[in-house]
Amino acid sequence: MSSLSTNTPSTTTTSADPDTGAATEEEEGNIFSKYYSQLSHQQNMLTDHVRTKTYQQAFFKNTVDFQGANCLDVGTGSGILAFFCVQAGAKEVWGVEMSRITIAAKKLVSSNGLSSKIHIVKGKMEEVTLPIKVDVIVSEPLGFLLVHERMLESYITGRDRYLKPGGKMFPSNSTIYTAPFTDEPLYAETCQKSDFWCNNDFMGVDLTALHETSMEEAFGQPVVGYFHPDILLSDDRGTHFVDFHTVTHEALKSFEIDFQHTITKTAVCHGIACWFDCDFSGSQETVVLKTGPEAPGTHWYQCRLMFRSPLAVNKGQILNGRLTFRANDSFSYDVKVEAGIDCNPRIETENMVFL
Repeated sequence: MSSLSTNTPSTTTTSADPDTGAATEEEEGNIFSKYYSQLSHQQNMLTDHVRTKTYQQAFFKNTVDFQGANCLDVGTGSGILAFFCVQAGAKEVWGVEMSRITIAAKKLVSSNGLSSKIHIVKGKMEEVTLPIKVDVIVSEPLGFLLVHERMLESYITGRDRYLKPGGKMFPSNSTIYTAPFTDEPLYAETCQKSDFWCNNDFMGVDLTALHETSMEEAFGQPVVGYFHPDILLSDDRGTHFVDFHTVTHEALKSFEIDFQHTITKTAVCHGIACWFDCDFSGSQETVVLKTGPEAPGTHWYQCRLMFRSPLAVNKGQILNGRLTFRANDSFSYDVKVEAGIDCNPRIETENMVFL
């Protein structure tokens, strides 16, 4: 999935025959469905060479899992993963997709002569009916910081409804990583976004009552983009492991990441940087997709959660804290960021970030 960030879902609803390509109620209520129905956004994902090649190699290096297998592709999009399944030896693939990109996917399947092997099904994973249980489930349910868009919930719904006992999942698990960072220019830029609201005489109107609200808004946005690993202030990494074979819906709706980092250089800490890796653990080989700052770039980038009040840290000190994730109604998460330095007295900071 993409690094698209929004917390303002559409509330307009409509009904239509799913075979016509017209918008359904589910699509109108989910901005990501409309986003992924556009070929330009499918192209953005397909041309992420690291992403697409890693998926294909994960399947090709584990052909024993695909030979003669029935597969399910959750959120099939253009159908590319379904094609990879067939290339790796799958017998048949059901590609489930809620958005209107199913029209394009069906055209690709037909034009490539695979209509007898790849079946595109339009609908929600929670509601569609498939004729059989499957041996393998594949999906690209990954948002920035892994969980944005909440597509993982559809992935495990597919697991619960249609995966045979002992079946394979590609990807199999993922780990979110955290590290403290320093970036004075980024912090200054974020503060400057609210300078306009310091105006006490804007055409005769005092705007300063909204300055604090503007600051909360500016620091409440995640910073999604690449950064150089030199800005990191610790060699330690906080981690949160998610096993897609066993994780529950409840565990995805609310979770915490505790971290403890030994500071490696004296600086001002402006927040917590995050990224993720994904493992494709097959019967023959494990293939790893990396999105960290030291890995080749992907369309997921990395994510930084800013402190509203930075912390001055010295080399050798311990920075510890917690990220608390709570699923929201905008297909993402509200994240409470808490951190502090154990000294006398303890120095702490916290902020709310809305993915």
